[in-house]
Amino acid sequence: MGQKIVRTALVAGVVVLALLLLLATCGGGKDDDKKDDKAKKPDKKSQGPATKLDVPAAYDTSKGWEITGLTSEYALAGSLGRIAFLERADETRFRIRTVDAATGKPRWRSDAWRPLSDKPGEFPHLLSLTKDDREYFVTWSYGKLAEDPLTEADRLISLDVYDARDGSRQRIELPWPVSPSVSGAGPGILIGKGTTRAAVVDPVTGRVSNVESKDLKYPKGCKNCKRLTEVVGYTEHGVLVSGAGEFWVRGGWHARKTAPKGTDAGSGTVTTTVGDYVLAKWDKKRGTKGAGKQDVWAVHDAENGKTVATVECRKPAIVPGRYPDATMSAGGRYLVAGNLAFDLEDKSGQCFEEEDGAKPLALTTVTDEGLAYGATGARSPQDALKGGGSPVEVRLSTGEPQALSASLRLPAFDLAGIGLFQYTDGKDVPHLLGYRRAR
Repeated sequence: MGQKIVRTALVAGVVVLALLLLLATCGGGKDDDKKDDKAKKPDKKSQGPATKLDVPAAYDTSKGWEITGLTSEYALAGSLGRIAFLERADETRFRIRTVDAATGKPRWRSDAWRPLSDKPGEFPHLLSLTKDDREYFVTWSYGKLAEDPLTEADRLISLDVYDARDGSRQRIELPWPVSPSVSGAGPGILIGKGTTRAAVVDPVTGRVSNVESKDLKYPKGCKNCKRLTEVVGYTEHGVLVSGAGEFWVRGGWHARKTAPKGTDAGSGTVTTTVGDYVLAKWDKKRGTKGAGKQDVWAVHDAENGKTVATVECRKPAIVPGRYPDATMSAGGRYLVAGNLAFDLEDKSGQCFEEEDGAKPLALTTVTDEGLAYGATGARSPQDALKGGGSPVEVRLSTGEPQALSASLRLPAFDLAGIGLFQYTDGKDVPHLLGYRRAR
């Protein structure tokens, strides 16, 4: 009898153990917080990232983390202090992985999925956005479902929208006839930026709102609104549309009524959008000091179009075909774009104009402490991040650029006390490094 009880207890114990093992292996593809943290706990004797790049003195290369094998794109969820990146699961499939920005420790990862396009060397895209204080990561690809390459009807955009906090996912697919531009600069996923036919995907519900040219709701009496018309952004109140010297939010505000003081109200040009802001260029009014020689650059509140901060800058001899994108500090106080820098709390701006014969400055990154990085002589901020030009740093409180080592690498972003740096080694393996801020 005693032996029977023992055998029964052993069997029950084995069953319980098996169930525990089964539960431990289920769902692990969604959340690595506990599993990966325990498996990859850093050695207390660790000397930090193996790769020691030449970086600004504000960062300590002995402290931080390093990730290899990712694709070139990554995205940030600033409030969560989380970074997402894409990696190959196998020859045809990818997955998204997330890490804590401060420690580099793994967080959740997605299931593997196959993008629509399987062209060699072509990867799916990754972006991030925020709506209602909730952050999301979005992967997207464009391609065909049908095997017949001549069939147009099956061209699709496929989007996977992940809640940045826990990795919960929803997939949205919609037909699209041409290769699209996709943006997450506003509270929705904007498809078709730069055209008069667009769509907006709500990251919360997955609802798709199509925007045709007839839906753009030109402001009353605005003839130039119907010239050179294109969708340039998305705000809480609808799509942001531009015309010839005009821009407006459909059914909302019209920039002509919120133009900066001393400018020609019919000369506004949107150059970029970021977060809750629109950066625009304006001509000065005729007869005012600097008219015809100076541009007025203004940061507008995307909610109502009101001017937040302005700065004057000399007109370029040649109008660029494309203006630099803007980037903001993690906390949202500072904004930089090309040779422009704004303090949105103090409502002030700076233009770092080159003296006669000097090379132009392209700013790439700004920290929450108001320390900006960039390079003189670079073609663009992207070129500066790839090593173009001569590196500099600028403390925005003083406005004086300081030259840095010519071999130095610039941070792509500064988040949670960590500077992010990208590097590709001699075997073409991409690296993402997080160096802790030293001071």
